[in-house]
Amino acid sequence: MSSGNVFLDLGFSPAEAEYLLLRSRLMMMVSEVLRTRNLTQAQAARLFGVSQPRVSDVVRGRVNRFTIDALVEMLARAGVRLDIVQLPASA
Repeated sequence: MSSGNVFLDLGFSPAEAEYLLLRSRLMMMVSEVLRTRNLTQAQAARLFGVSQPRVSDVVRGRVNRFTIDALVEMLARAGVRLDIVQLPASA
């Protein structure tokens, strides 16, 4: 049975699993900006304030190369507003 967090299911500690899940969700949001705005990697690099190889890392799903801070900054530069919602811990 799934916990709802694939990283927890893979055996990561609860804290690490939450961190990895958040990073992967933020990365999906960055990828969604590229897709919905139909940006080239060069255009996205200028928008996000990063190099084109960094955008390539996003496209290739290399989540381990990004911190939460870096992903939040990229989204902010793209004009994406983020809110934090506290949810109860799973039983």
